[in-house]
Amino acid sequence: MDWDLRTQDKFKIFISKIPIFHRHITEEAVMKMAEENVRVRNGSKVEEQDVVAAFFSGVPSPFYSMMVRLLDQTGFDYKKYGFPRPIR
Repeated sequence: MDWDLRTQDKFKIFISKIPIFHRHITEEAVMKMAEENVRVRNGSKVEEQDVVAAFFSGVPSPFYSMMVRLLDQTGFDYKKYGFPRPIR
């Protein structure tokens, strides 16, 4: 599936900052979920909103604070998509 180039660049930077023993699994899981998000919204390419939603839906709670910090560091504007969402 095609990716928005800016989103793809930010995603690659994000992945490079993850501890090496978690990189591959994180990359695969987030890419799969982001592409599913595109299909659900009938989009044509992976955009920032798809990646952000994938991170917030799939990251285990022990890694949550690191994820938010890395999203900030890599320029993902998760707040404009309503994240983090309140826990129900």
